[in-house]
Amino acid sequence: MKHVLNSAIVGTTLMIAVQAVAADGQAIYTANCGSCHNVLKPKLGDKAAWEPLIKQGENALVASVIKGKGAMPARGGKPALSDDDIKAAVEYIQSKVQ
Repeated sequence: MKHVLNSAIVGTTLMIAVQAVAADGQAIYTANCGSCHNVLKPKLGDKAAWEPLIKQGENALVASVIKGKGAMPARGGKPALSDDDIKAAVEYIQSKVQ
């Protein structure tokens, strides 16, 4: 019984942690990326626009945000964003087109 209880606690903790990461990605996107990607291409949720980018892989997407691409400056013009912040925002963007 003790093992079952411990497993339930660990499982619940992991589910909460995953939800927190998703929430962080959304918050980071909203505060730092949305002002452009809600009105400029590629727009959030535009599967046709994001699909070829997503096919390059998550690491490539994260790297392009870190380095900058096209009109987007390095780190989306937000130098304080950590690599983990950028990864969380990219994961959130990907979740909106799948």
